[in-house]
Amino acid sequence: MEKMVKKTTLCIRISDTGICPYCNTKNLIKNGFTKNNKQQFYCKSCNKRCIDYYSYNAYKGNTNAKIIQFIKEGLGIRSIARVLQIATTTILKRIITIAKKIQNPIFFKNKSYEVDEMRCYLKRKDKPIWIVYAIERKTKRVVSFTLGRRTKRTIQYVTNSLLLSTPKAIYTDGLVHYKSLINKVIHRVTRFGTNQIERNNLSMRTHLKRLQRKTICFSRSYIQLQCVLRIYFWS
Repeated sequence: MEKMVKKTTLCIRISDTGICPYCNTKNLIKNGFTKNNKQQFYCKSCNKRCIDYYSYNAYKGNTNAKIIQFIKEGLGIRSIARVLQIATTTILKRIITIAKKIQNPIFFKNKSYEVDEMRCYLKRKDKPIWIVYAIERKTKRVVSFTLGRRTKRTIQYVTNSLLLSTPKAIYTDGLVHYKSLINKVIHRVTRFGTNQIERNNLSMRTHLKRLQRKTICFSRSYIQLQCVLRIYFWS
């Protein structure tokens, strides 16, 4: 019964189509067998090798899309691995690969932005790290973010990217660092000026398991935290 289930989860066999998965040509020739006794093919057009079929779940075409969906729905790394029946190391590598392909958003001139900081943890609960990010007030989309200590240098990365777009106004809280980084003409510190980004902070803590406050789930790697945020913001 187990063998029948495994056969139904396999991908399309190349021997049935005769098409190279890399260049979509039919210049394939047989090139021996792998250690698992699977037929191997060689493409004369792109000079690449491929095997007849892949039985590992990570090779399915919609794997990356499911990883993105599960990250946004609050699943952790091990939870995603259990659902997709893939190794945790494979999930970690895929997250980095997906994040590298995501492009940064385009800035538009004369827009209003909100900037805020969010506290989370890295490696241990006694090692806090801050997420500094900015959203556009009208569209509520995240335009820039960075990770680091709650210092002027960390915040400057986000504010400098906003100032390059000649913004109409930048709304922040009363943190003293903003006064020296943003011109008084466009800097706004009002009572309800950061309502939208504060509400977005709550959504992020709800959607991303690693950002929740009272939990044992938190990021063990700076790169993984950065990649997860890129996927959440811009995928």
